[in-house]
Amino acid sequence: MRNRRAVFAAILLGFLIYYSFYSLMPKSGGPQAAPISEFSTHRAVALLEKISKKPHFHGSDEHDRVRAVLIAELTKLGLSPEVQEGFVYNTQTRGLTQPANIVARMEGSEGKDALLLLSHYDSALVPSPGASDAGSGLVTILESLRAFKARGELPENDIIVLFTDAEEIGLDGASLFVNEHRWASDKKLVLNFEARGSGGPSNMIVETNGGNTKLIKAFSEAKLTHPVASSLMYSVYKLLPNDTDSTIFREEGDIDSFFFAFIDDHFDYHTSNDTVANLDIETLQHQGNYLLPLLTYFANANLDALKSGEDSVYVNIAPLGMIHYPFAYIFPMLLVAFVLFFIVVNYGFRKQKITWNAIGYGFLALLIALLASTLLGYFGWAFLESIYPQYGEIQHGFKYNGHDYIAFFVLLSLAITLWIYQLLGKNKKVAGMYVAPIFVWLLVNTAVLLYLKGAAYFIIPVYFALLSLWLLIKQKKPNPIMLALLGAPAILLFAPLIQFFPVGLGSDHVFISCLFTVLLFGLLYSVFAFFPGKKWLAAISLTAAIGFFLSAHWDSSFSEERQKPNSLVYYLDTDTGTAYWLTFDKLLDSWTQQYLGKEPFVAAQVIEGASGSKYGKNYTYAARAGKREVPSSEITLVEDTVFNNIRHVRFLLTPKRRINQLNLYADTSYSFKSLIFNGKPVPADSTGFVSKARQRDNLLRYWVDNRDSLEVAYTIAPSENVAFTIREFSFDLLENSQFKIRPRPAEMMPKPFVTTDAIITNKSFHIDSLKLKNPQLPNDYAKSE
Repeated sequence: MRNRRAVFAAILLGFLIYYSFYSLMPKSGGPQAAPISEFSTHRAVALLEKISKKPHFHGSDEHDRVRAVLIAELTKLGLSPEVQEGFVYNTQTRGLTQPANIVARMEGSEGKDALLLLSHYDSALVPSPGASDAGSGLVTILESLRAFKARGELPENDIIVLFTDAEEIGLDGASLFVNEHRWASDKKLVLNFEARGSGGPSNMIVETNGGNTKLIKAFSEAKLTHPVASSLMYSVYKLLPNDTDSTIFREEGDIDSFFFAFIDDHFDYHTSNDTVANLDIETLQHQGNYLLPLLTYFANANLDALKSGEDSVYVNIAPLGMIHYPFAYIFPMLLVAFVLFFIVVNYGFRKQKITWNAIGYGFLALLIALLASTLLGYFGWAFLESIYPQYGEIQHGFKYNGHDYIAFFVLLSLAITLWIYQLLGKNKKVAGMYVAPIFVWLLVNTAVLLYLKGAAYFIIPVYFALLSLWLLIKQKKPNPIMLALLGAPAILLFAPLIQFFPVGLGSDHVFISCLFTVLLFGLLYSVFAFFPGKKWLAAISLTAAIGFFLSAHWDSSFSEERQKPNSLVYYLDTDTGTAYWLTFDKLLDSWTQQYLGKEPFVAAQVIEGASGSKYGKNYTYAARAGKREVPSSEITLVEDTVFNNIRHVRFLLTPKRRINQLNLYADTSYSFKSLIFNGKPVPADSTGFVSKARQRDNLLRYWVDNRDSLEVAYTIAPSENVAFTIREFSFDLLENSQFKIRPRPAEMMPKPFVTTDAIITNKSFHIDSLKLKNPQLPNDYAKSE
């Protein structure tokens, strides 16, 4: 009977692990013939196919087409969309853009507060169709708004729809709206829909400058079917090198946001694989499951009442839903847990169910398992990268076979832990061995109290573990099934996290999964201790781990389903007349070798520093290329005067070809008293000058739209003869008839996060070498000085 109960307990643990993932999101996209008053993935996908036919990055022709499609869809909904345009200078990126936001408004019956629905319509600056990022957000809003209107309800609050531009460049469209649109002061709450992958559950994250208590209470009252949210998520999100438009609303407008983003299949993010076909339909349904109920709730809520000075811990536990309580409860809950721990342990000593010997072996087993598994994950991944150097070409932290590696390391950690506990826990009192993991979890929660309060819900499973410890002491023959049920909160909360960390932070963080596997095992040791075949379970875990490793190895090479990212750039230095092929790749392939050859030289010999790379990546290799006639911008000196012992200079850069990006450089030794780009002044830094404290010579990255010119106006000491360099990028290398670049094979794709498939020209000039002209300038901002 006892063995039978242990087997049932094992089955129950397996079911709970399965359910912890199963309950996170919808299992389908809903029926094709969904009622008109409900969100339909079928209708949303039909629209998404129109939006994400081709890459539509800012400034491209396709970008203009997508804008027209969205305006037409908003018009169908009975709205009157408008386009907000204006220049934005981004001080963090030193970038200049001219976003074209799409804005529309549905009038409410009260007309006081405004709920803002937000997503962005520009795709990444590589050949990415942008189906997930953020086409999924666009169609989620449009389809939800259509269903909301079909219900015939008139909202009390106004509803503003904002599709921002230039999000991928620097969140510039959001900045333009927050700082310059006439409706900016009307908004009270933002619902933002984003993506950082192409599948998996959508996570809710709060963006607020104040407390989150009232926001979380309202979110809970909306009665969502599959909420995936925890106060830990925002803490982890802030560790990532990404912000969203919601960040701009919080930082520049003090407007609270809920934003919803899915991150699984991260390897599709910003790549040519961000297509409708690769977007999980269940994920799109999950986004709809969020927005339609929240739209219904907040359309009639008192949005002025959402501000709070108090923070709450929150987490969803299926099937209970959202659990939330104030931060003020964290310390008392931890203190009570410590008191209960010492009471129960003392009770165990009195009942002779706990001995110092068993406690010592419990700590020894847990610490060895923690150390062995964590080191295995950390150094094991480093070893994998050394034997699979091709992984270095995948700039995404999460690799194509990342899920197999998570399973491999988790199962291997479990096998090691089972073997250690079998060896050291033999003939030891179970209650005594169980003391160590509970105490370690109390220490974890102490660290949470001090450094990461968002994770304070970790204390919940500890209370259930204390109850399990009490049963181990109280009962002569504890029921493993009951102990497994008491372990349910630990599984439901922590099993998804074991997968989440490598997916969200990168495969090199799989050591966190190993660590959590052992910690979770510790909370469940009260159940595992009664398994009659722990050696067999360890052997099964090891065998399964080997199976997942072999599966990962099988998928370690590149194929049509797992393309090798590569890059190619044509670089022409017009000053010297020399041209080069450049790449960011570490491993050249048959496609890049057509141009770089088999023995290229180090790119630093040609060009220093990064150019067009999101994360500061430098070119790796270069090879000489034939010179093509690629025109650079015309330089027109408009003003050069000295007044009050200050030199005033203004010049105009007019593109002579269709370019997408123009970078301007000047040596760091120059001290500009003022610097203005297309009428947008650059703020002075801590020195009182403009850009004097910069560490690099880059002055500006201008994202060109519609062949716009760039006017540069500055003031400086009269004796300074500034030497400028302009570097112009066009993302048309593969289409340009001068080059005749062969298409990539099916097993390759453009490398994301860098400027690739581009033609770059480099040109330098001194201001004193220019002749003063005074033409009729084409733009009003050229006369702003």
